[in-house]
Amino acid sequence: MLLVSPVDELEALEAVAGGADIIDVKNPAEGSLGANFPWVIRRIRAVVPRGIEVSATVGDVPDKPGTVALAALGAAVSGANYVKIGLYGVRSFDSAVHLSKQAVRSVKEFSSEVKVVLAGYADAERVGAVDPFLVPSIVEAAGADVAMVDTAVKDGLSLLDLWGLDGVERFVSLAKERGLTVALAGSLRKEELPLIVRVGADIVGVRGAACEGADRLRGRITRTRVEELVRAIREAEKGRACGVDVKAGI
Repeated sequence: MLLVSPVDELEALEAVAGGADIIDVKNPAEGSLGANFPWVIRRIRAVVPRGIEVSATVGDVPDKPGTVALAALGAAVSGANYVKIGLYGVRSFDSAVHLSKQAVRSVKEFSSEVKVVLAGYADAERVGAVDPFLVPSIVEAAGADVAMVDTAVKDGLSLLDLWGLDGVERFVSLAKERGLTVALAGSLRKEELPLIVRVGADIVGVRGAACEGADRLRGRITRTRVEELVRAIREAEKGRACGVDVKAGI
């Protein structure tokens, strides 16, 4: 599924028109997984057709379990089908599990239908965050639903630039071994999507690639760019079904 991250209702409608599968509310001005306001989540949920799920990030969160639990509940109450938490301020497996368990509890007590996404960072060493390859185990231990990886520093390096295909395959394998849904993001370019799809990702997340000029901060999402991304993904799915070798390239 293609997840596209708008900042407002107009961008959300462009993403829907382009064929996005999940509309992910975020505020890139506040960081890689910057949180938007509850009223923006509500407004986007109101304009997005009910058949399309809405995700909302609660930010690149600090190691503050109570704060994060309240934020996660706020996203769920505002209408999100997925609540996405960036494990930015936690440094160890145990602290990440503790924080995540509180957030999962706050969301699931509100609605068992809302999914919790825990996101690590491929460049975690640059910001001191928890090892991203521990994220699938953290998701499993906390009772969350989706294991995700993104990039913390947006300086033009993509997930594939940082990890290569072997690293991405390792993350996907760790998540799939635990029966988890896998989401991959991190400044991904259109030409990289076929490789991301073919390694077995369930969800591919983008913002910059869907924006004019590939600019996640100053550009606006357009339906034309979203349509191009959808086509790239669908063609990759066909190739995967036909047994195309992933490592053969694009």
